Amino acid sequence: MKPLGTLNSLAALAVVAVVVGAIGGCRHLVISNAPIAPDGFTREAVVVNGVSPAPLITGKKGNHTQLNVIDKLTKHTMLNSTSIHWHGFFQAGTNWADGPAFVNQCPIATGHSFLYDFHVRSQAGTFWYHSHLQTQYCDGLSGPPLQYDPHLPQAHLYHVDNESTVITLSDWYHVAARLGPPFPRPICQGRHFCPGNHTEKGPKTAPVIPAQHGKRYRFRLVSLSCDPNHNFSIDGHNMKNITGIHKHIVGGKADNPGNIGAARPPRHLNANQTVNNYWIRANPSFGTTGFAGGINSAILRYNPPGPGHGLKGPLLNLTGRHLFPGPPAHHCGHPGLPTPGGVDKPLNLAFNFNGSNFFINNASFTPPTVPVLLLLPPGSVYTQILSGAHTAQELPGHSSIEITMPATSLAPGAPHPFHLHGHAFAVVRSAGSTEYNYTTGTPAAGDDDPIFRDVVNVTIRFRTDNPGPWFLHCHIDFHLDAGFAVVFAPRVAYEDVANPVPYDALDQAWSDLCPIVGDQ
Repeated sequence: MKPLGTLNSLAALAVVAVVVGAIGGCRHLVISNAPIAPDGFTREAVVVNGVSPAPLITGKKGNHTQLNVIDKLTKHTMLNSTSIHWHGFFQAGTNWADGPAFVNQCPIATGHSFLYDFHVRSQAGTFWYHSHLQTQYCDGLSGPPLQYDPHLPQAHLYHVDNESTVITLSDWYHVAARLGPPFPRPICQGRHFCPGNHTEKGPKTAPVIPAQHGKRYRFRLVSLSCDPNHNFSIDGHNMKNITGIHKHIVGGKADNPGNIGAARPPRHLNANQTVNNYWIRANPSFGTTGFAGGINSAILRYNPPGPGHGLKGPLLNLTGRHLFPGPPAHHCGHPGLPTPGGVDKPLNLAFNFNGSNFFINNASFTPPTVPVLLLLPPGSVYTQILSGAHTAQELPGHSSIEITMPATSLAPGAPHPFHLHGHAFAVVRSAGSTEYNYTTGTPAAGDDDPIFRDVVNVTIRFRTDNPGPWFLHCHIDFHLDAGFAVVFAPRVAYEDVANPVPYDALDQAWSDLCPIVGDQ
């Protein structure tokens, strides 16, 4: 497999050097500790099959997925137990396999394993898998899965879409996340060179992404960042959005596209410039910013390379920031009526911070001692249990929901990238805007369709058509660990007799997770 770019904050085009294999059949992911030096400074990390970022997993739409996670962790400073979230997969009918510790499962104890067994029936695109236990993914347990669609309508837009065009964006710290301050600043996000505070320097050759003149490329940007967002650009080139999440979108010029944390926007690049070398840049929102000495940069190299400026120098990893929606390939629509609050249940989430914990509507999320899934027995009236524990909020089933998350100085560290598990949502109001983006109902108004995402910090709409308790949380992992989350429990989860979630048939391995980890 060709190297993949990864961008760390200082940003770095890191290289994912391993493909674990196609989704479909059973694959094994061994979680362990090992010393790594992504920026030249060696420290212990959490690795998957011996590497970090974790191996790329590829598959096709419609796959039956079996991923056997084997816990061989030994460093208690980065936690000995783990759980894996398959970010972006809807887990329709398999909420128990979504991964968040103490929401959908108990963690996997060291010396044990757990098989995540689910179907990816109707989804294709760029996804993400990472630890969902405290701040463990900040120590390295994070990687990209891809689901290809053999019949993708937009395939004619590009010639190249493979592992060589996957760029992961991440940050890195010289201290394990649980040992540092509650809200740390990344020391370095560069894979190959980091100024100061380390004893050895990594290679000084810039990461290179090859390109051939006249070819069109689908770059899949995957933000693995625990905190910073990054502005992403390639000198001399304009890029376009080609999809929203699970909705096909074309067009949409993005001169300096970026990523908020957890975002995964594909970009269309036309390699139509003079044959030469061009800087790829990803400037983090904080930490080691800028491009002096080649930091936060990589190279797009046309083959054969031109004499150009050579672009020799130490380079690092990258990350991004804003949404740049383009016109949809078909009319997507959105739940509810085309007016603010025109849904079955509107919700306003008020954010706050007391210096150590974040709050949503005056409640700071504290994980229960058993998974929320076990607190929702079939057919029960559980509203009082949930509200009393501040564990979850009940939502009506088969209903349109609008959630507004107003920006406020009372919750520092913005922008806060909020991720809703189990759903894609329509973004009907963008951050910083007072205008709502609703579908007018005519194909000619395609430009007015809202873009669909699963991570954003604005006003969103979705339908409660997927059973289970689902996390909504800030994807700055240090903020999530400080309680910046809520669990939604759609009533459909246990009322609909057609619901495929087999509550009374959860296999023994899932049931055994809690007593095993409790004994350690």
